[in-house]
Amino acid sequence: MRLRGIKMGFALTGSFCTLGETLRQVERLLREGAEIIPIVTREVATTDTRFGAAEEWKAKLTALTGRPVIESIVGAEPIGPQRLLDILVVAPCTGNTLAKLANAITDGPVLMAIKAQLRNQRPVVLAVSTNDGLGLNAKNLGTLLNAKNVYFVPFGQDDPVKKPNSLVAKMDLLLDTVLHALQGRQLQPVLVNYVQQAVG
Repeated sequence: MRLRGIKMGFALTGSFCTLGETLRQVERLLREGAEIIPIVTREVATTDTRFGAAEEWKAKLTALTGRPVIESIVGAEPIGPQRLLDILVVAPCTGNTLAKLANAITDGPVLMAIKAQLRNQRPVVLAVSTNDGLGLNAKNLGTLLNAKNVYFVPFGQDDPVKKPNSLVAKMDLLLDTVLHALQGRQLQPVLVNYVQQAVG
């Protein structure tokens, strides 16, 4: 149990198609002994999609972690002054969250949790899932790749032919990324071959 005694925030943002895989990673981290505090954006907290209802996602998170879901700025704010977390994972991390973080915008619970964690100079792990990672968001990605205490789950192009700007983290590398980040190191390589696909 490599994460025994580790207090971890696990924040979900609105890349709804990846939430199922994300919850499997939550289960994996729990098996490794992590104590997890779940956090969601307002969008995840309130939006029903074809991938599931908001209340269902929150209920699953609470059932897995044994803790109520933080879904407000007020709920996330104590993370800073109370130094609640050893590490914070944001998975999936949408392009919207990426852009706001890179530009110091704190307008929701997940961004407040990140701000609070960075205030304490403690690690934040981002698992990107965005259709514009190599588009308008590329500059924000570059900013955060060079930010102190910010670490990335290795990522790649999930569909370089049909969605050439899209980037998605390899979620099966999340645990290894967390273990490295707790030691102040970025798991390498950051850029991975997400799919084996011939490009003509």
